[in-house]
Amino acid sequence: MSAQHLEVIETTVQKTHQWIDALADLSHMDTHSAYQVLRAVLHTLRDRLPPAEVAQLAAQLPLLLRGIFYEGWRPSDSPSGLSYEQFLTRVQDRIVSSRIIDPKLATQQTLQVMADILGYSELEKLACVFPKEILTLFPKRPVATL
Repeated sequence: MSAQHLEVIETTVQKTHQWIDALADLSHMDTHSAYQVLRAVLHTLRDRLPPAEVAQLAAQLPLLLRGIFYEGWRPSDSPSGLSYEQFLTRVQDRIVSSRIIDPKLATQQTLQVMADILGYSELEKLACVFPKEILTLFPKRPVATL
C-alpha cells in the first residue's frame, strides 16, 4: 500500500478525533462517552432521514464517521417518521455509557458540533424533513453583528 493511501486513513482518523474531541469539550464528558453520543445521534438522524438525505449527509462526514454512520443501516427498516419523544428515546437507547446522559442535551450538543464543523447551511438542508418539535433541538444560526 502506498504512503498516500495510508495518509487518507490517518487523515480520517484525525478528523474523526476532532469531531469526538469537540463534542467532549462542549459536553464536558470523556471521549468514550462523546463517541457513544455522537454515534447514537448520527444513527438516530440517519434513521429519520429519507435515503437521499442520508447519502447527502454521509458525503459531508469524514470517511471513518461515514462508516460509523452507515453501520447496521437497513433503509427498509428505518421509520419514516419519529416523534420528538421517539427520537430522544432512540438516542437514549443507543448511548452505551456508564454515566447518565440527557438525550436532549446530547442531541443539541452533537448538532452544535455538526454545525460548527459542517456549517449551519448543511444542517439547514436537513431541517426540511424534520417536524417542528425536533427542529427545536437544532442550533440556531448566530446573528451576524456589524
